[in-house]
Amino acid sequence: MTSTAHDALRGQAAGEEPPPWQQRLRRFGYVPRPVTGLRERLVPPYARPSDRVWTVLGAPPAVAARLWRLAAWGGPLLVALVAGLLRFWHLGSPHAVIFDETYYAKDAWALINQGYEGSWPKDVDASILRNPDAVAVPTDPGYVVHPPVGKWVIGLGEHLFGFTPFGWRFMVAVLGTLSVLMLCRIGRRLFRSTFLGCLAGLLLAVDGLHFVMSRTALLDQVLMFFVLAAFGCLLVDRDRSRRRLADALPVDADGLLRPDAVVAGTLRLGWRPWRIAAGVMLGLAAATKWNGLYIMAAFGVLTVLWDVGARRTAGAHRPYESVLRRDLLPAFVSTVPVAIGTYIVSWSGWIVTDKGYFRNWATTEGRDSSWSWLFPDWWRSLWHYESEVYGFHVNLTSGHTYESNPWSWIVLGRPVSYFYEDPAAGRDGCPAGTAEKCAREVLAIGTPLLWWAACFALLYVLWRWFFRRDWRAGAIACAVAAGWVPWFHYQERTIFLFYAVVFVPFLCLAVAMMLGALLGPPGTDAAAERRRTIGAVGAGVLVLLIIWNFIYFWPLYTGQSIPMEDWRDRMWLDTWV
Repeated sequence: MTSTAHDALRGQAAGEEPPPWQQRLRRFGYVPRPVTGLRERLVPPYARPSDRVWTVLGAPPAVAARLWRLAAWGGPLLVALVAGLLRFWHLGSPHAVIFDETYYAKDAWALINQGYEGSWPKDVDASILRNPDAVAVPTDPGYVVHPPVGKWVIGLGEHLFGFTPFGWRFMVAVLGTLSVLMLCRIGRRLFRSTFLGCLAGLLLAVDGLHFVMSRTALLDQVLMFFVLAAFGCLLVDRDRSRRRLADALPVDADGLLRPDAVVAGTLRLGWRPWRIAAGVMLGLAAATKWNGLYIMAAFGVLTVLWDVGARRTAGAHRPYESVLRRDLLPAFVSTVPVAIGTYIVSWSGWIVTDKGYFRNWATTEGRDSSWSWLFPDWWRSLWHYESEVYGFHVNLTSGHTYESNPWSWIVLGRPVSYFYEDPAAGRDGCPAGTAEKCAREVLAIGTPLLWWAACFALLYVLWRWFFRRDWRAGAIACAVAAGWVPWFHYQERTIFLFYAVVFVPFLCLAVAMMLGALLGPPGTDAAAERRRTIGAVGAGVLVLLIIWNFIYFWPLYTGQSIPMEDWRDRMWLDTWV
């Protein structure tokens, strides 16, 4: 890392000398508190590798500068490539309809072919696996309890590769791979470090729950993708709006940026397309599963608070009042109406085909409604459908073998078995010399060491946010809470661990932030270098252990046959069986 960039990251503006009295006191051991320039506080610079790295690599300065620029995309792309190879390896295995694929794969196929979900026979799965071309799409409408976007995504893969396990898992694997790439870039922008961004992406690439969900045609991985994309869009919007604010502030005779109460309190930040893009992503999230609505509310508050912080930093005397007057209405219009419009458009197949479940309710059972003069029939039918679905969700209390309380999610208390077989020796990959049967399972469980490390990382993030007022920690905590906390209000409802995949990327960001703190800043003396070396060893050992843990559980993530004794060795907790 260059000295200029390092000073900026430590808080001292480039070229800014401390007062003379502080310089005189240095001889007595006084270390002045770093002072950050205003521009660096509004738009922090990105960290650069130290010159020692390039010296070790033998790269001349010109080549080093080019490599540093290429690393901003080269590093994330490399991590995403590894994640993609893992996720697409034998994607069609097991050749079976596993867990809730029995709903979403068939609903997606009906959507792609006729624009609405059909009512499938209960025993049709075996026929689909045997000869999907011989299975007709049912024309009778089916009652479904989730919006259609996730199924449209799954159906796109089926349209490309057929009504097969590979086909209905293809697009989910694509989104799982792209989410790793996005997290690398989001982490880089959040921490201003390519290394920490790629580290967060690597952790996501080797998380077992994210991996299994990337290879299964369920809706939650699609939801996770749109939530992460919305967070990334808001992060880009934050940087651009703060840069616009910095460019509008006055510069003094020494060329330093100065706060200005008038500019900070009255400047209109203008067109903010990334916030609109976030509104679209949040609409797509809600149109995949309804818990996207909680995340939309949390992210809306988060982006408004970011505007408050930007105007306060720029010198506004009443930043909340300034945001209320200048930013609140544009923020609302850019997200909420855009998200609602996106959600309604997602039902276009159901609206246009005129054959979906409850599609004609407004002209039959609901024809005497007092609202018929104000809203079109399709709108009232959709509203009735949604109210019925809401009643289904809140009253879903039937027990399930793999249900779990959200309190237990973070420690992986009760994972979900998507698929299980016990092939005999010599069959379906079971070694011929095995004394007893083998186990072949797809277990939706996070990489244990990563999740257990995330427990400590969340505590560090909360401490960092509460006591240091670190906005990055606050953003991570907000995203985790938005995906996790709402489920505590549904203690009686049947819920599962895999719902937690929506906040797994933010757990990885929390762990990356903790590892960055463990690594520490570059040192200027032998003691600091020794401390950094110890931190680097500790962080490196933890990352290697997490990767080993992922490899160890690989057979349970991919449905490979292993001897029963090896399977028992991986059941670390009794609740995993």
